[in-house]
Amino acid sequence: METLRERKKQRTRDALLRAAVELFTTRGYERTTVDDIAEAVDVSQRTFFRYYAGKEEAALALQELVVARFVEAVRERPAEEAPMEALKQAVLEGWQTLNEVIEAVVPVELYLRMYRVIESTPVLLAAHLRRNMEIEEAMARVLAEREGLDVDADPRPRLAVAVFGAVMRVTERQWSTGEDFSLEAMRALTISYLEQVGPALTENWRTR
Repeated sequence: METLRERKKQRTRDALLRAAVELFTTRGYERTTVDDIAEAVDVSQRTFFRYYAGKEEAALALQELVVARFVEAVRERPAEEAPMEALKQAVLEGWQTLNEVIEAVVPVELYLRMYRVIESTPVLLAAHLRRNMEIEEAMARVLAEREGLDVDADPRPRLAVAVFGAVMRVTERQWSTGEDFSLEAMRALTISYLEQVGPALTENWRTR
């Protein structure tokens, strides 16, 4: 059972994250300092560093929460599902849970706006892509475990995750630069792109 001390620490962590995201999305990442974030929550800089290694970690923390839930969702998919189907359904069926995970910390709208900050800030985008590579390796190992494979001997888990990750990155990029910036638009685009994976990779693209 969670103790009072643990609940207090979680509230402080969440408050710092909310303040950071609000400042990043209104003032800009580069113009926001750790002191600004700490001051917004009325805590010391030292307290901030107890929870986050720096403002980059705070900027990517919401994505980390979402990814952690996604990894667990893949683990929980029925064993008879094919790997790509398990990845796809983990995303699509987990959409409502995604809302709940985000809303527990910040409004979904703020989470969506943070996506654009990451995409438009080189240092954050680089960190985001680097983290994606680490996540893909972890996901490949999850798939290999599900299928009873040796991830270092069989390339298929890494190949499947690489394809899936590429689709998700294209989806994020298209959505973040589009006119409809809602979560519903992101979900629709995700479904559309995932359903095109097979045809896009195997069919002839040329038209006469």
